[in-house]
Parts: sequence; C-alpha cells; structure tokens
Amino acid sequence: MRIVIQRVSEASVTIDHVLKSSIQQGLLVLAGFKSEDTPEDLSWIIKKIIQLRIFDDPDGVMNLSVKDIDGEVLAVSQFTLHAKTKKGNRPSYIKAAPPEIAIPLYRNFVQLLSESLGKEVQTGEFGAMMMVKLTNDGPVTIIIDSKNKEL
Repeated sequence: MRIVIQRVSEASVTIDHVLKSSIQQGLLVLAGFKSEDTPEDLSWIIKKIIQLRIFDDPDGVMNLSVKDIDGEVLAVSQFTLHAKTKKGNRPSYIKAAPPEIAIPLYRNFVQLLSESLGKEVQTGEFGAMMMVKLTNDGPVTIIIDSKNKEL
C-alpha cells in the first residue's frame, strides 16, 4: 500500500460538478493498493497516519498529530500511485490492485482509519472521475509505502 499525505487547510472532492466531500484543517490522504496488500499493511499505514506529527504546536514546531489537533481526514483512492514508468512514456498500472481487490481494501482502510481517528473520514468515490482541490499547508507532503518502510 502506498499513500501520499498532504497537510491541508482545506480539501474537497467534486464529482460531476457536485461536491462529494470536504474538510477543513487536516490531512488529504491519497491511497493506492496492490493485490498483495494485507490487513497488516493497512494497520501499519493507519498507525502512521494517525500518529504522524506534522502539525505545529504553540511554538511553531511540527510536534502534533492530526488526532492531537482534532483535524479531519479526506481519503481518496488513487491507483496511479503504483504507476510503473521505467519503460516508455505511457505509465503501466499493472502493479495496482484490480477493482475487485482494491475496493474492499479501500473500504476497510476508510473504516479502520475512521475508528482510529475517532471520527468519520471523508472520502472520494472509488473509480469515479474526481476533481480534488486542496490548499497544501506548508507545503507538507509525505509519501509512505508499507512495502518500503524507508520512504
């Protein structure tokens, strides 16, 4: 599982010109799944998301988590995070999980993330053409991969 976390002051998802979800201060999490992702991958990533200290404390030091600031989370599935670009100019998405695997993983991810956060996580819509808007605060953008824990 690979995610891109962006610290935001606001973010939203619009589908067919209709607002689907929006958040204020918190995290926009783009999530890509592979067929071999396990419940352990989900748990490890969720723990990282919840505990990542990337919000400023009163002294202006990034020392607080999204939970510490009572922030919101918007989670959007994004298979393109597993794009393979080594050969040619057209990315291959063969490493991304097919919908029959990715959809249950995404739903489970959102449910477990909501439980860990203690509030509802806002979402996009799996497979839909979405317009994602955000104001990246910082900017702070972090990539985490459960199969490459050094990222």
